[in-house]
Amino acid sequence: MRIIKVNNIEKFASEILPKQPQKNKSIVESILKNVKKNGDDALRKYEKKFSKANISSLRLSQVEIKNAYYKISKSELDALYLAKTRLEKTESAIKSLLKNKTINNDGIKIIKKFVPIQSTGCYIPGGLARYPSSAIMSIVPAKVAGVPRIAVVSPPNSDGKVDPLTIVAADICGANEIYKTGGVQAIAALSFGTKTISKVDKIVGPGGTFVTSAKSLISEQTGIDMLAGPTELGIIADNSANPKFIALDLISQAEHSSDTFCYLITTSEKLAKSVSNTISELLPQIQRANFVKASLKNNGFIAICKTQSDMVKLANLLSPEHLQIMTKNPESISSKITTSGLILLGNDTPSSASDYVLGSNHILPTSGFGKIRGSLSVLDFMKISTQVKCSKSSLSKLSKHLQVLTKAEGLFNHYESVRGRLK
Repeated sequence: MRIIKVNNIEKFASEILPKQPQKNKSIVESILKNVKKNGDDALRKYEKKFSKANISSLRLSQVEIKNAYYKISKSELDALYLAKTRLEKTESAIKSLLKNKTINNDGIKIIKKFVPIQSTGCYIPGGLARYPSSAIMSIVPAKVAGVPRIAVVSPPNSDGKVDPLTIVAADICGANEIYKTGGVQAIAALSFGTKTISKVDKIVGPGGTFVTSAKSLISEQTGIDMLAGPTELGIIADNSANPKFIALDLISQAEHSSDTFCYLITTSEKLAKSVSNTISELLPQIQRANFVKASLKNNGFIAICKTQSDMVKLANLLSPEHLQIMTKNPESISSKITTSGLILLGNDTPSSASDYVLGSNHILPTSGFGKIRGSLSVLDFMKISTQVKCSKSSLSKLSKHLQVLTKAEGLFNHYESVRGRLK
C-alpha cells in the first residue's frame, strides 16, 4: 500500500477520493429505459447477457424455495438464524421508541403516528460473492417495521439459479417474493414494474457502481435508502494497535471487489511501515487475492498525519462507510467523529464481525453520505403520518394572523377559504 505523509488535509482528501467512471451513467440509463419499455423480455435479455442464464420463470416457486433448504448445512442455517435474531433484537429496540403522540394546543389536535411503508424491494448482490447476510440486513428491519410486501431480487448464476443460502436467508426473514434478476435491470423492474414484478415504494440494499448509479437515477420516482456502493473502510490507529489486526481488517474489506476504498490513518510512521509489510507478507497466502491486490493498489493508502486532530479531521472529510478506531482511548476520538456510517471501537471490534453477527446493520452509506445518515434501520421503512383537527373557535382565534401571512405572500384565496367558514 502507498504510504503518504499528509501535510494539507483538505487537499489530500479531495484528491484521494476514488473517481466514479462517467461512462456508467449512459449504460445505466440505456438499461433502465429498455426495462421500462419491454419489461420481462428486457430482464431475460440482460440476464442472458450478463449472467449467461436462460430465465424462463423470473419468480422463485415455493418448491425452489423449499429445495434451497436441502442445499445448505445445519450449521449454515443456525448461523443465519443467529444473525437474524441479533439484528431483530436491535431493530425491535429502535421501534419500541417510536410512540404515537397526540398534541393538543388551543383546540387544535395534531396526531403523529409511525406507520410502515406499504412495499419495499430488497436488492441482494451476487456474482462476485454470496451475500445472504445482506438479505438479513435489508429484510429484517422491513419486517420489524411491519412492511406488508417485501420483494427480493438477486442475480442468478449461469444455470439460472439463485444462491441457496440467499434464498433461505430471505425466506426465514420474511420475504414475500424472490426474483431471479440482478444488476441495473433488477432496480428498473422494482421501480417501474413489469408483468411479473410489481413496482415497489422503496428500494433498499447495497450494490456495485452500476446498481448504485441505477438507484440514484430512479430515485426521482421511487424511494431509495441511500447510495450504498463499493465498500469503504477507514482505520484510525496509533502505536498501541496490533499491525497484523489492521492488515487483516483492510484485507477483509478489500476482498469484496477491486473497487473498494480501504485505508489506514495514523500518526505513527513505524506502524505504517509495519502494516504495509504485513499486508505484503499475507497477500501470497490469502484467497480472493486478485480483488485485494487490485483494490489496495488502486485505491488503498496509509496516511501519516502530524497530530491526532489531523487524523480526526481527515476521517471526517473522507466519511468512510466503516471507521475502526484502534487507539489507546477510542471513545475519546469517536466523540469527535461526525460523518462515518458506522464507528467500531477498540482492537476487538473488526468491521468483518459487524458485517454478520454483532447485531448492527452492514448496509451503510458510502460516497460521503455518512455526513447525513447512518445505517439502514427500521426507520427507513416507516413514515410519520400526521392528522390535524381544528375547531371553528380555534380557527377564528388564528384568522387575523393567517390573514397577515397570506397577504404577505400574495396568496389571498388562502385567507378567503378560512374567512368563508367564519361568516
